[in-house]
Amino acid sequence: MSAASAVTMGKLSGKVALITGASSGIGAATAILFSSLGADLALSGRNFDNLRKTAEQCEAAKEGAGQKKPLLVQADLVKEADTVRLMDDTIKEFGRLDILVNNAGIIQMGSIETTSLEQYDTVMNTNVRSLYHLTMLAAPHLIKTKGNIVNVSSVNGMRSFPGVLAYNLSKAAVDQFTRCVALELAPKQVRVNCVNPGVTITELQKRGGLDDAKYAAFLERSKETHALGRAGNPEEVAAAIAFLASSEASFSTGVTLPVDGGRHATCLR
Repeated sequence: MSAASAVTMGKLSGKVALITGASSGIGAATAILFSSLGADLALSGRNFDNLRKTAEQCEAAKEGAGQKKPLLVQADLVKEADTVRLMDDTIKEFGRLDILVNNAGIIQMGSIETTSLEQYDTVMNTNVRSLYHLTMLAAPHLIKTKGNIVNVSSVNGMRSFPGVLAYNLSKAAVDQFTRCVALELAPKQVRVNCVNPGVTITELQKRGGLDDAKYAAFLERSKETHALGRAGNPEEVAAAIAFLASSEASFSTGVTLPVDGGRHATCLR
């Protein structure tokens, strides 16, 4: 373990973290990293088989002998009852909550001419409404522990891109939600921040409609659109989430942190 990791380890050891969308991608990478840094975990996702695989990797990565096995909750957070059950099960299992990572999200392709209201509702309900609801439920518990929230947004919330209109709107909403809730909870010493990944190698775009050939072309194009010349990986985003969740970021709230290889700063020609 590096010296920097050892410092963060001391900050997450004994903390209880709830991570949504933990069955793959950024959520899974965050869960594994948090486990290696000493946190106890409640993990949610829609695919229970993949969620179990994440838990196995968390068990293999964990550092503390006193860490509990991850609590796994299969849930579709668009369903209010599932969201309530997720929070109730977490508090029942651990008795507290220190960190909420709102990671679950989807993408749908489409413009103002092609995105139906049904698609719009699906994206907004998943990416914004469910996050709003879970944060509402978590707030009283985080106030008790003076905990914190890290939302997973996107560079799409900071910049304009054609062809993924509903997704762009949802992530802009997450950014504003982060800032507003940060101000509301700051007097109670609860920090609220978010990370804004660029193109990250996960299954997000494929699930959103890109086939293998289009996805390969999309990643190739990312070499030009990202200043560092490549797409990112989930572990890089997870590291930023761990920093914001730790007391190393104790004076940071309302932050929207790009983890995007410079994508947000580019003006393509």
